[in-house]
Amino acid sequence: MKLLNSGNSKTIKGEKKGFRTFGIHLAPATLSGHNACFWASRGCTMACLNTAGRGIMKNVQKARIDKTKFFFQDHVGFMKQLIKEINSAIKSSVKKELTPVFRLNLTSDIPWEGVRYEGKNIFEHFPNHQFYDYSKGKTRFVNNKVSNYHLTYSRSEETDLGEIKELVSKGHNVAVVFRGKLPKTWEGMQVVDGDDTDLRFLDPKGVIVGLVEKGLAKKDKTGFVVEPK
Repeated sequence: MKLLNSGNSKTIKGEKKGFRTFGIHLAPATLSGHNACFWASRGCTMACLNTAGRGIMKNVQKARIDKTKFFFQDHVGFMKQLIKEINSAIKSSVKKELTPVFRLNLTSDIPWEGVRYEGKNIFEHFPNHQFYDYSKGKTRFVNNKVSNYHLTYSRSEETDLGEIKELVSKGHNVAVVFRGKLPKTWEGMQVVDGDDTDLRFLDPKGVIVGLVEKGLAKKDKTGFVVEPK
């Protein structure tokens, strides 16, 4: 069972900028019987991109569930294989003259900074390579001391506007899903285009990362998707 994939329609856009994203698709929320999205809201669960593109296929869903069970039931085996695949991804990227970057939560929200193997988390095993993710876990932003792991906070319908402004004021970025189009500003904060590429670590600090709603999010009525003003 292979853990990493080498791109989807969003992440592959980064190759134009010289980066190649490798990521992991786990089964989100509790689809596998294990909770891979501890901070999930009703809105983000309903709008999840887990079934977008090839994700709608039964064999793809089974593979994601199997990988998630592997992670929770055989932690050591999972991490050992992940390290092996990252080393392989680095070598293949160098051959193509691309810089490898890694997003381990494509459809999950695992706090990888706390997952240790042989005394180190995955970022400490690869200190010279960039990792990035979206997360709804506010505590992760307070506790994240890893220089090569960039986190973008993911707003949901449960997020208080004051919390968003506080995060932005401290230099963190917050992803907001908008309906139809992106505004230039939102609630007095600058909005950058998060659909241009998936390379969130290249974004300026202290901004709103705007994303236009996709897939099931187009039917959202929870407030997860924001109406641009």
